[in-house]
Amino acid sequence: MGKNTTMDRDTGSPGASTGSSTSQDAAARDLADVSAVELITTVSVHLLSAAALRCGLAEDGDEFKDLDEARTIINALAGLVTAASPDLGDTHARALRDGLRSVQLAFREASDIPDALGEGPGEKYTGAVS
Repeated sequence: MGKNTTMDRDTGSPGASTGSSTSQDAAARDLADVSAVELITTVSVHLLSAAALRCGLAEDGDEFKDLDEARTIINALAGLVTAASPDLGDTHARALRDGLRSVQLAFREASDIPDALGEGPGEKYTGAVS
C-alpha cells in the first residue's frame, strides 16, 4: 500500500485516506440530520419491500421468490417494529404493523406447507397472524 492509503475498517480493502474520511464525515453528518423515527421507518420500509419481493409479490414474482430469505427478513422486521413501536407513535407504528402483517400473510400464502399458527416468521414477536 502507498503512504496515502489505509485499510477500510469494514471491508478490509485498501482505500484512499483523503477521500475516505471526508465521505465518512459527510455520511455521519447526513445521518445526524435524520430523526430516529424517520430512520427506523425508512429501514422498515426497505425490509418490507425486500420481504414482499422474496415472498413473490413482484411483477416477476417467481424470479425473486425465496422463502428462506423472506423468513429471515420478516423476523428482523417484526423484531424492529415490535421494539420500536412505543417510540414511533401510533401513526407510524400502525402503518408498519399493517405492512408487517401483510408480508406475514403473503408468506403464509406462498408456502407450500404453511407454518402452524404462531410459528410463522415474526410471530414470536407479533403473536399469531391469520
